[in-house]
Amino acid sequence: MTLRASLLQQLENPALTANQRAELRCQLARELEDAGEYERAREALGELWQGIGRMPRTEGLERSTAAEVLLRAGVLTGWLGSSNQIKGSQESAKNLLTKSSRIFASLSYSQRVMEAQTEIAYCYWREGGYDEARIILKDALSQLTTESDLKAKATLRSAIVEWTSLRYHDALCILIEAASLFQQIRNHTIKGSYHDALAGVLVNLAESERREDYTDRAFVEYAAASYHFAQARHKRYLAIVENNLGFLYFKVGKYEEAHEHLDHARRILASLKDSGTVAQVDETRARVFITQERYSQAESAARSAVRTLEKGGRQSLLAEALTTHGVALARLGYHARARFTLFRAAEIAHLSGALNTAGLAALSIIEELSEQLTIDEMQAIYQKAYDWLVSSQHSQTLHRLLKAASRVLSACASAQKESAKLEAGTQGTLRDVMHQYEKEIIRQALRNSQGSVTRAGDLLGISYQLLTYLLEHRHRDLLLERNPAKPRGRSIVKKQ
Repeated sequence: MTLRASLLQQLENPALTANQRAELRCQLARELEDAGEYERAREALGELWQGIGRMPRTEGLERSTAAEVLLRAGVLTGWLGSSNQIKGSQESAKNLLTKSSRIFASLSYSQRVMEAQTEIAYCYWREGGYDEARIILKDALSQLTTESDLKAKATLRSAIVEWTSLRYHDALCILIEAASLFQQIRNHTIKGSYHDALAGVLVNLAESERREDYTDRAFVEYAAASYHFAQARHKRYLAIVENNLGFLYFKVGKYEEAHEHLDHARRILASLKDSGTVAQVDETRARVFITQERYSQAESAARSAVRTLEKGGRQSLLAEALTTHGVALARLGYHARARFTLFRAAEIAHLSGALNTAGLAALSIIEELSEQLTIDEMQAIYQKAYDWLVSSQHSQTLHRLLKAASRVLSACASAQKESAKLEAGTQGTLRDVMHQYEKEIIRQALRNSQGSVTRAGDLLGISYQLLTYLLEHRHRDLLLERNPAKPRGRSIVKKQ
């Protein structure tokens, strides 16, 4: 008999006290949570909690049991609010979890306090509050000294915070250093989540560092994640892996395989009525359609994602979907709508603290709508994009920004030769601005690569020869930032 079946059987005992029944309901809810069956977990709590927006009924319960009911209600509020895109749900979840934590603290139940804190951190993460989540998880991990499922979960979430903050190497270090911890635990949901997160980090590093071996390993990690989620019977997480595989196949240029995995993910999530994650699948599909130049289908998929994500509190995800929608609109020639959508994406991302997403939205404005912008508008948008991307320390995207601006500069120069529409001096002013930004981007890349021109070139996506040329002819004051060039050895082949 499974634990779930045993708990259900015990609940049928009419001799149970109110406190005993509440404890059993909380155990059953936890079991269902671990399998991703959040709605059924809510139902398992029965009369104790009627759902988001309702306070749990804890009258007459022992304090420890009341705290457990509050904890379960808080966890489920966070998950259900995220999957159903319910505004204000994460704040409600944090309030319930905080009340639970305070009661557990008064009873000196330190492990339960840490569990509540770990869940509060995840609520902040869902809202885009990465700094708050990072601080809470760091504190929790400092107190979780023994190997346990809870320590593994807190470690995993710490890595996820760094990953979504674009600190890929920090996330990778956390996951690699904790590998033995995840090997020891038996919880298939947590083990699967570990492999899924590791795969996601490898996918991002493969793109930014051009590491094909990371791509190959990501496929292996996703396979491991699928295995563990299947063992846990966690349909929701299996669907998320399918979505992630769809994205990975898209990145390696296998579009039909990408659509197959996205179709599978969407079917599972639709059956679970998880509209929030369905929206993420739709956004991924829209990106694939854009690459395939199927712009009408891309616009439809992205619009669907935006409509769903507007209902919830995941502002960074909404900004990503808006950016994808804006690009699709621009490719279809709906420039006014595209402009409004992309500016909105940049504003939402900026306000939520997702600076890389804000920078990508601004970059998309430059790439897609340069012909519809004045020179003054271009300079203002470029400045914002540059500032946001520097703050997020995303060198590859900064180089993409520089390339886009250079194309605009060339177009402006050509237009100035053909007509007198541009004021005298504008071309020189814009070129000076571009060169200054180029200098700062190169400076940052050199510092990130400890002065290695080869590694800096890789970060920027340009050749060693081109970067050397720029240093020697355009930015000579940056030569002090590079390592001394090593003289090439003479050939041992005697010239004839």
